[in-house]
Amino acid sequence: MPPAQSVDYTQAPPKLVLDEFITKALTSTPQELHPFFETFRNQYTRKLWHQLTLKLSEFFDHPRSQPFRVDVFHYFVRDFESKLNQQRLVEMATKVSKEIDNPQAQLSFLTSLLSRIDTEKSKEAHVLLLANIAHAKLLYGDLVGTKTDMDAAWKILDQLDGVDNAVNAAYYLVAADYYKAKAEYAPYYKHSLLYLACVDVTSDLTRDERLLRAHDLSISAFLGDTIYNFGELLMHPILDALDNTQYDWIKKLLFTFNEGNIGKFEALAPLFPQEPILEQNYPFLRQKICLMALIESVFKRNASDRMLSFQSIAEETRLPLDEVEHLIMKALSLKLIRGSMDQVDQKAHITWVQPRVLSRGQIDELATRLGAWIEKLGDVEKRIAPEVSVSA
Repeated sequence: MPPAQSVDYTQAPPKLVLDEFITKALTSTPQELHPFFETFRNQYTRKLWHQLTLKLSEFFDHPRSQPFRVDVFHYFVRDFESKLNQQRLVEMATKVSKEIDNPQAQLSFLTSLLSRIDTEKSKEAHVLLLANIAHAKLLYGDLVGTKTDMDAAWKILDQLDGVDNAVNAAYYLVAADYYKAKAEYAPYYKHSLLYLACVDVTSDLTRDERLLRAHDLSISAFLGDTIYNFGELLMHPILDALDNTQYDWIKKLLFTFNEGNIGKFEALAPLFPQEPILEQNYPFLRQKICLMALIESVFKRNASDRMLSFQSIAEETRLPLDEVEHLIMKALSLKLIRGSMDQVDQKAHITWVQPRVLSRGQIDELATRLGAWIEKLGDVEKRIAPEVSVSA
């Protein structure tokens, strides 16, 4: 078999001669792998395609198979690939492709398989392969090609029902990483959380991958210009990866933003030089924590007590009085709140706050308010009960 890197993957391999392939494999591979090839011979001869798929997956996962994976796939699997479950085929091919160092050869390997997948009959397999091709292009710096393949994958994926988690995960992973490369924080945040919803964080991600993902999600939450509710992230187990690391202060900062606690924000600000991108964006972060403080202040009030003076807002956000009006206008323009302002009396009447995913602490606060409301309702019932009895 020729060296993998010299093979033209756009061309079909020579017709498989099973005994010849197995004999060459047995003479060129470690003794430890020989039972695999004997099983391949037996299952291929008996046309046990499902069992053969499982055995091939086991072979490709074996650490000693690494130098032989590409050849086994190209010269053996290609002979009967149409008989295999197409999604399992794509999963194997993606794993195998990572052994090809040459970027162009790797893409040729994957795109050649793409041309052989029947899109109509195997839509999920087609999407999975497109997403993996997009990710390979992203790793090699082809952002335009990545976006083209992402869009093509989404066009199909958006029309499917009951999609396998592995397919969704592949798409959301490449989308998240693409937006990270583009430094588009809000789309990264959205697609990264969707990716995490499709995988088992503990078993599917390594410790380093969990730490990097938690770090990047946190940074995107801070810098995303449309992200003003961190509840979904704060309740996600991915954040546990930050505990007892050099980034544990970032987790504290996330809770600080969600609480709209400007005092804690200022206490943590001296650590920003550890994350230069946060230090560079300090004015934006200062405005964001003020907006979060305003939202939290309104959220904590009863619906009947949402007429706020500019002075009280200035005190809660630690802003000069003459900057309060601009802050309220910013919150209104971002649709974080609805209401009106009276510049003459320097008051703001807030009628609505953007729906939020609540943290456990905020849920406890809401439960306390609900309990107080129920108690008041009970008092009203006691007062009117005698009148109701008399009239009856």
